[in-house]
Amino acid sequence: MTGRLQGKAAIVTGAGSGIGRASAMAFAREGARVLIADRAEDGLNHTLELIQKAGHAAEALAMDAGDEKDVVRLVDLAVKTFGRLDIVYANAGVSGGMTTLFEASVETFTEILRINLIGPFLAIQKAAPHMIRQGGGSIICTASVAGLRANAGNVQYAASKAGVISLVQTCSNALIGTGVRVNAICPGLIETGMTKPIFDLARSRGTDSKIGQLNPLQRAGRPEEIAAMALFLASDEASYVNGQAFPVDGGLSSTHPFAKPRK
Repeated sequence: MTGRLQGKAAIVTGAGSGIGRASAMAFAREGARVLIADRAEDGLNHTLELIQKAGHAAEALAMDAGDEKDVVRLVDLAVKTFGRLDIVYANAGVSGGMTTLFEASVETFTEILRINLIGPFLAIQKAAPHMIRQGGGSIICTASVAGLRANAGNVQYAASKAGVISLVQTCSNALIGTGVRVNAICPGLIETGMTKPIFDLARSRGTDSKIGQLNPLQRAGRPEEIAAMALFLASDEASYVNGQAFPVDGGLSSTHPFAKPRK
């Protein structure tokens, strides 16, 4: 199927790499005009180049997804450039590394909440009024399986992503009757710039075959697999999907911890 987003205008944050890049490229390939954003300008420009080389329409803005003035500037630019705004994928996020409970600082915790939770809040708050005037739209946020259960991320990261899940539930109801849908994706272990240290460590130890061993598919995911879910939620095919958080994790969140049976 092609042209699933034909005629639509979209914003994707955190588009300089990983899930954001894959999603921006998928949106553009399916006909959307895309405004991509990231604070990492080199990655952002590379994504823009990839989209434009493929013959698709895109614009780029270097910005901080957790800064209110920057988010206002981003949304205003999209509306000015495209004349409308149909889709926002609030994907930008940070992990905070592999810190333990007692290593985490208040400053780091605050910064993670600012980007991972306040960022999606701002995206919803600033984009929704434009969508309401149009009669509807789709807002997607990146949460995480770490927001569903423990042991998929550090304390501050997990708390921020649990907040995102609550955010999409409460905001979808705050927007009752407007036609604006708000949903979240909860990725499992995906190889991106954020998770690169985990993969690099495993490869240096020769244990890369164990990456993803805790989910039933027994492998890590790819950014394109998250982008496929984002594309569905952005499209009219998901017109009756609202206020939900979808794990895309190889089945990791489907079970409690267990010991793999011996053969």
